[in-house]
Amino acid sequence: MIVDQLVLSKKESKTKYEADKNSEKPIRSVAKAVSWRVIGTLDTLLISYLLTGKVSIAASIASIDFVTKMFLYFFHERIWNKINWGK
Repeated sequence: MIVDQLVLSKKESKTKYEADKNSEKPIRSVAKAVSWRVIGTLDTLLISYLLTGKVSIAASIASIDFVTKMFLYFFHERIWNKINWGK
């Protein structure tokens, strides 16, 4: 029953690639990148603190991690948004 619903809902909501390719704007990718990085940075901060025992070192690691991975995630999202596979 659940599988039937998933299959039926996919058939009903299937769109053409041309209509779907612009459905996610860059600002949405930025918002997703920031929200994910906040979660990821808190995780990095906690792990770094547990390993080093120093808040200042943990905060430094988490800060660098936040910036670099946010940019990586943004470009990763934009590239995947251009790929038609699985849409």
